[in-house]
Amino acid sequence: MGEKDRIDPGVLKISLAVVVGALAVVFDTTIVSVALHTLATDLHTSVSTIQWVSTGYLLALGVTIPLVGWAQQRIGGKRLWMIALTIFLLASILCSLAWDAPSLITFRVVQGVGGGLMLPLMSTLVMQAAHGQNLGRIMSVVSLPAVLGPILGPVVGGLILTTLDWRWLFWVNVPFCLVGLVLASRLMPKDGPGRPIRLDVVGLVLLSPAMVGILYGLSNVGEDGGFARADVLIPVIAGVALLVAFALWAVHKAGAALVDVRLFRHRPVASASALLFLSGASLYGAMLLLPLYFQEVRGADALGAGLLLVPQGIGSLFSRTLAGRLTDKLGARIVTMAGFAIVGLATLPFAVATPVTNEWLLMAALLVRGFGLGAVTIPLMTVAFVGLDRTDVPHASILTRIAQQVGGSFGVAVLAVILQTAAVGAHTLDGISDAFDTAFWWAVGFTVLAIGLSFLLPARRVVEPEAQRVAGPTAVDANAAERVEPVAAPSDGVESVDSPPAVPERG
Repeated sequence: MGEKDRIDPGVLKISLAVVVGALAVVFDTTIVSVALHTLATDLHTSVSTIQWVSTGYLLALGVTIPLVGWAQQRIGGKRLWMIALTIFLLASILCSLAWDAPSLITFRVVQGVGGGLMLPLMSTLVMQAAHGQNLGRIMSVVSLPAVLGPILGPVVGGLILTTLDWRWLFWVNVPFCLVGLVLASRLMPKDGPGRPIRLDVVGLVLLSPAMVGILYGLSNVGEDGGFARADVLIPVIAGVALLVAFALWAVHKAGAALVDVRLFRHRPVASASALLFLSGASLYGAMLLLPLYFQEVRGADALGAGLLLVPQGIGSLFSRTLAGRLTDKLGARIVTMAGFAIVGLATLPFAVATPVTNEWLLMAALLVRGFGLGAVTIPLMTVAFVGLDRTDVPHASILTRIAQQVGGSFGVAVLAVILQTAAVGAHTLDGISDAFDTAFWWAVGFTVLAIGLSFLLPARRVVEPEAQRVAGPTAVDANAAERVEPVAAPSDGVESVDSPPAVPERG
């Protein structure tokens, strides 16, 4: 392996620190999702009330994510990471000590604040340290929690609920948080002094409520009435209106905006965001369907359904390293297209399955599907940073995280409505199975659309001469996103077409 192919040990140390901390956040989200009925029973409340344990957390994420770029610039990346992880740790302990439903919901909102700070920050910290080298392989490590959380979380949650008290759903976060804090303290470089960057208050007032409205509205779609419900239409329409208003304001404010939406003029950012939206819909939408399918059609309990999904997690592990290396060598387009094609083909067995379809065949399909999901995640989480100016990287990180978050909620909402509609009048096992087939066909449709959009990604990796690899502003031809023309500027960073340069945050 050549010198340039070796990953800097310092980058690996930072990656280890953020991955351990992020595991708590990602696993917590999916672990709690399998426990709502148990929580409702033990806390003597309705499922509709306890649902706010998940909804409140999701809305807190939506409020907090847009603030990360500004907060990192003011506080420093290491300090902000440790503050966020401490918030998540304390909130986890409080959740385990909750005495009723309102207290648990309140503490989950606090957890969401910590998680909302950590999710976009983890990628930015590693990318800044990597100086644009070997980003594909590095991202194969950093994005691991995002893929494994929805797959292994239900298994861990099922095991806890089967053998322990529900309070252990939150105590399980504590070791991850404590170890993550120790690693961050020792392995992350010290921050420089923070910069007194003024907060874009108008942008915050527009964007955070926009996220809350859209995510809250989509979270209600699964109830009777679907998209026609008032508590879906009103918040979603209001959220979209605020989002448009924020976009207009951000264009006016230019570089002083809370999040610089002008980056959507940069084709890699726009195409990666669209595909992350669809990958979020495919991953989280299918994670709604798959456990329900195994329970309602195959007769598994919650723990059994979670265990049946393990092959998908194994498949993701198998593809991570390979996808990272291929992204570094070949570029994002071909790896992303291949990954989505694999996901679509591996979802087909579920779209044609019957109640007696061989279970081993379905588990093999999940193994392959996981392989494809792992292959999709790596290039999409790196290509958005192609040819960006140093100060634009945190904004691209926030934009792509928002796209993935909203895409996941959208996918769950759409597939829930499709499944509910298809299941109307289905009173037999064959009828229920047919309803799931319909929903899985729509999931396949998401991946087909994603394959088409993948053509908008850069076709290949471009390697500039060493003297020209800079982290200054770049110009990208809108009709040839593969060509990156750096503007000469002195820098200690190294940039490749599929990876971001090391940059300081700006707000």
